[in-house]
Amino acid sequence: MTMTEHWDAASGELEESCMKPEVFLPEDYRPAEDEPFMNERQLEYFRRKLLAWKAEILEESKHTLEELQQSARAVPDMADRASEETDRAIELRTRDRQRKLIAKIDAALRRIETGEYGYCVVTGEPISLKRLDARPIATMTLEAQERHERREKVHRDD
Repeated sequence: MTMTEHWDAASGELEESCMKPEVFLPEDYRPAEDEPFMNERQLEYFRRKLLAWKAEILEESKHTLEELQQSARAVPDMADRASEETDRAIELRTRDRQRKLIAKIDAALRRIETGEYGYCVVTGEPISLKRLDARPIATMTLEAQERHERREKVHRDD
């Protein structure tokens, strides 16, 4: 870690803060089973993947909000108005799902910072790299996830 100094205008004091050195990651890097699990390169790979995913969702959300604001006009035809309201309801549900997804992405980024990323919250075992690559917000191994879903189904069917 490197120490950097910056001036805090509020307190009028010089402060030191720790900054992690940037991890070099080749463009074609993919986490591999034959390297230490959740080493710096793997963590950086998943951190960048999560940040890119979040940026993509936020950009889509911004675009959708702009479209919703533009389409927020009085439509005289009842069928057109109903269709537009249905479209708007679908978009708003999609935005809500994306808001929840961003919260999961933020939680995964926090787990990277705390060193908990890549390990199952139920068993503590490593989550497979293939699973994390496909679903970087995964918090459970596939087996733990399947057990969890079976229990949920049993309780739902009661």
